[in-house]
Amino acid sequence: MKDVRLLTEMFIPGALVGPFTQAHPGLGGVCTFVGEVRGGEGQDTGVEALELSHYEPLTLRSMEELADKAIERFDLMGLLIVHRVGEMRVGEPIVLVSAAALHRRGAIDAVDFCMDHLKSAAWFWKREKREEGWRWIEPHAGDYADLARWSKKNRQFDLDQGSS
Repeated sequence: MKDVRLLTEMFIPGALVGPFTQAHPGLGGVCTFVGEVRGGEGQDTGVEALELSHYEPLTLRSMEELADKAIERFDLMGLLIVHRVGEMRVGEPIVLVSAAALHRRGAIDAVDFCMDHLKSAAWFWKREKREEGWRWIEPHAGDYADLARWSKKNRQFDLDQGSS
């Protein structure tokens, strides 16, 4: 089961993860990541809002393709990807990725794989609002390094790790 959604309204992660988990009897593990708008500490102090823009036909199709790759690569029973677009306030969820698998490693790695792609190779334009106004945000070098772990040349490492 694959469920990929783009939402313009706030969502409650638990309201989505519960039914997703229940739809996969016999699973061995579920891993879920929820990303929220930061704004309280460090470099993110002073963030008032975050806005994500996109081109829906490309964005949704690309997210579907990412889900298909993850399901195949990590032998998943199901995958849920929910991503907000539009303007969001500090503390609101931006993204939810939940993977169900027979083995925990598949679920954990699938969520990591999806988040690295969504963070660095996604189809969104992101900007944040601070006291001085809006500014565009680009992925950081570390985001690209995380994404590079999943290249085909590094796939043998994944295969060598096995499942548990």
